[in-house]
Amino acid sequence: MRRRTKIGIGVIGSGLVAASYYFYEMAIATNPKPFLSNNRDLSDEMVRLMQPGQTWIKEQPLERIEIEAKDGLTLRGHFLPSPVPSDRIVILVHGYGGVGTDLAGFAYLYHQAGFHVMMPDNRGHGMSDGHYIGFGWHDREDCLSWSNYLIERIGQEAKLFLHGVSMGGATVLMTSGEQLPPQIKGIISDCAYTSVNAVLAYQMKRMYRLPHFPFLGMTSVLTKLKAGYTFREASALKQVKKAQVPILFIHGGADTFVPTDMVYELYEACPTEKELVVIPNAAHAMAYFEDPALYDDVVEKFVRNILRND
Repeated sequence: MRRRTKIGIGVIGSGLVAASYYFYEMAIATNPKPFLSNNRDLSDEMVRLMQPGQTWIKEQPLERIEIEAKDGLTLRGHFLPSPVPSDRIVILVHGYGGVGTDLAGFAYLYHQAGFHVMMPDNRGHGMSDGHYIGFGWHDREDCLSWSNYLIERIGQEAKLFLHGVSMGGATVLMTSGEQLPPQIKGIISDCAYTSVNAVLAYQMKRMYRLPHFPFLGMTSVLTKLKAGYTFREASALKQVKKAQVPILFIHGGADTFVPTDMVYELYEACPTEKELVVIPNAAHAMAYFEDPALYDDVVEKFVRNILRND
């Protein structure tokens, strides 16, 4: 009987280890993510609606930039100088599985307003080095590295904004809890999750019909060993409680990939000047495309008010 029990425990243990490796490869390792293209919670219109920005960005004088991250990793991205002399800069932070120029539509808006635009590829994405996806946690330090590079390049009088979408939205919120250089004036977060643990627990149930225990915890341990962070420590919610700059929170009212409820938690936790805009009927990462006039207006007013009071 004891032998059978030990065998049973061994089989279960082996199964959990195998499952943790499966989920690590599926979600964390840098490899193709086919589940993104056939996910019921992601809008089928997203690619089509991004095309106008993609056409425009290909015609711009992009400069490829390379910097070294805090841990020695090489990070790369594209810099688009302002069309006029300017001390205003925005860093656009892309989402899971993407690249910096995915946010070309946003780059256009800022560029037209006289901003220099930096579009980094997150670690483990695009041109940047890295064998794992950081879900914003290590990326927060990368965001600071990009900020320091841009301040040195543009000058100490630079006025810098961080604008992220999806995982990028979580990244800029995680960055908000760090000691920021005074040149960072404000943060715009679009459809961010509260924490990696919370969003993966939600996705595990929604995509696989599985409880998060024990699979998520086991995968988190493996992620700590292979990528250097745990899902619980990678928390935008904890970081935003330490924020010291104004934050604009944007979310889609019909977002079922990163549930809309998460933005209310983030907004309530923020101790600084803040604004919340939920755009009805907008699916994940589609707030701008659902109501571009409203999106343009709230971002422009948020940035303008900060610059006026600076």
